[in-house]
Amino acid sequence: MYDRYESPLITRYASDSMQRLFSARRRAETWRRLWLALAKAEHELGLPITEEQIRDLEAHLTDIDFDCISRREKEVRHDVMAHIYAYGKAAPSAAGIIHLGATSCYVTDNGDLILYREGLRALRGQLCSLLSVLADFADRYKALPTLGYTHYQPAQLVTVGKRATLWMQDLIADLEELDFVLGSLRFLGCRGTTGTEASFLDLFEGDEEKIDRMNRLLAEEFGFESCFPVCGQTYPRKTDSRILNSLSSIAQSCYRMAQDIRLLQHDRQLEEPFEDSQIGSSAMAYKRNPMRCERICSLCRYLMVESMNAPLTASAQWLERSLDDSANRRLSMPEAFLCADAVLRLAYNVCAGLRVNEKIIARTVRDHLPFMATENLLMEGVKRGGDRQQLHEVIRRCSMESVAVMREGLPCDLLSRLAEHPEFGLSEAELNAVLDPKAYIGRAPEQVERFLSQYEQLWADAAAESAEITV
Repeated sequence: MYDRYESPLITRYASDSMQRLFSARRRAETWRRLWLALAKAEHELGLPITEEQIRDLEAHLTDIDFDCISRREKEVRHDVMAHIYAYGKAAPSAAGIIHLGATSCYVTDNGDLILYREGLRALRGQLCSLLSVLADFADRYKALPTLGYTHYQPAQLVTVGKRATLWMQDLIADLEELDFVLGSLRFLGCRGTTGTEASFLDLFEGDEEKIDRMNRLLAEEFGFESCFPVCGQTYPRKTDSRILNSLSSIAQSCYRMAQDIRLLQHDRQLEEPFEDSQIGSSAMAYKRNPMRCERICSLCRYLMVESMNAPLTASAQWLERSLDDSANRRLSMPEAFLCADAVLRLAYNVCAGLRVNEKIIARTVRDHLPFMATENLLMEGVKRGGDRQQLHEVIRRCSMESVAVMREGLPCDLLSRLAEHPEFGLSEAELNAVLDPKAYIGRAPEQVERFLSQYEQLWADAAAESAEITV
């Protein structure tokens, strides 16, 4: 294994379950289930397929000879025909009726739709689990004041929990988009080489109702409510665009969240998990780099770019079918699912172990709160008989002087400077009494509570995820 390239998504990042979903075995078994379902439907509708042949197909759904398939594909240069050959070898009584009336896309496209749907459902579960752990975090810190930032410059106070709801709101939008994609997935069915069902019109001797019945049976067998109303040889590649767009959307949200955590870790306000034996740098032994959030951002960039493959492919389809989609989809679709899986696993790991350094946050608030409190102080000074315009000028001058002192590395002394001005009519103790951070967070705690109660059903049944990652 060490002398050939292996995708890092396999060796380092994606879960075992997602890797198995897109494995050669799962794909081959899905194709065989599709061939079995077609044989059953054709038997039920009166074509000359026996129950013995169906039992033979059923008995050999999983005993797949991949060496036989590989040898045959080298001979015929056709993967589906190689699989048909191997299935026929395993189930010889049914060899002559496998794939009856179908074209390759019957198994390739329907098989992909089955796998993509399962992959989307798995990602949905992970997304709900991430929302669940973020909901706990937001509720725990809904009233903890922290410095807000606009343009990454100090702004008014918010709360740690309120900021988490901003991340959650993005992720909920992703969940809604993913649900739309899942809800709109349709089956291709068995439609023939150009989608006209001509081969089945011949097999069923012109009985169109049997063709429709066959496709309903196939869709129902695999849990799809309906087939596409019309198609060429393939299902519309716009479906792939929708799928990858939803994965890209997840990447955009996770990138934003991870980047925020990286910025806050710079000031040690928040910190991602860091194990006892973890090494932050090969040279700087003291380092605690936010490597997991950096990895999230790195993988998210890959996923967002990967998602461009689907629209480029969908826009380039010729008439009823071309094959320039095949190699691209074989790479881009599974890799996108593996990458989204890796991103959500990392995001869950980070959020489940996110450390809030409350004392550092409080110190940061103390350093900036005097400036934020000046409007309140101005109003109080006016109430005590001061002139609003004169007090405004005093605040402006004292603020500039205090900033100059802070640039020298000294503590903020704005309040003591203001206390020296009798026109305020406030002692330094009275000035300090105005500096309760909770007086400057507005409705943030209530907003968090309302937000969580509005959406709690989305993650109420979220399964507990493992917070472990591979590396």
